Order: sequence, then C-alpha cells, then structure tokens
Amino acid sequence: MNTSRIPDFADNSFDGMLTWFSEMSVRGLLFHPDDEPESIELFHTHERMFTDGECNKLENIICNMFEQFGNEVYEAAYPIFMKCAGWKLDA
Repeated sequence: MNTSRIPDFADNSFDGMLTWFSEMSVRGLLFHPDDEPESIELFHTHERMFTDGECNKLENIICNMFEQFGNEVYEAAYPIFMKCAGWKLDA
C-alpha cells in the first residue's frame, strides 16, 4: 500500500490551513511556504526531503492556498512554526 506523506488540503479555510500546517509539522515535514519543495534537503544527508510526486502535490496545495488566501497563508503558518521552534506566541 502506497500512502502519501503529504496530507490533503480539503478544508479550504483559514482553519484548514492551520490544520494542514499543523499536520505537516506532526509528520516532520513542515517547511516555509516560500520555499520550493524540491530544494528542501534533509539536514544530515543532504538528500531531497520530498519525492517528485510529493513536490507536485505540495506546489499545488501552496499555490491553491495563496490564490485563495494571499498573505493569510503566512498568518496560518506562523503559530505552527513558532510551536515547532519551541517559541511562545506573542499575547
């Protein structure tokens, strides 16, 4: 059985983006939305993190998010990145 490591972005809403970035973080796959997925490498091995198929799926998802929500994509990703980095959010 071949399952994708990349979650679907099915809930086209701000909360859906929060959920998607959160799930990417839980799976250890979180990356900045401005980064091209094919350029992301694993730290220790310098191998590509994502396969070609995963890159295509990620590019489609991120493009869809930006088309629908513009800069709100960053606002949805921000708390997930902060939590992943172990930083507290501003009150």
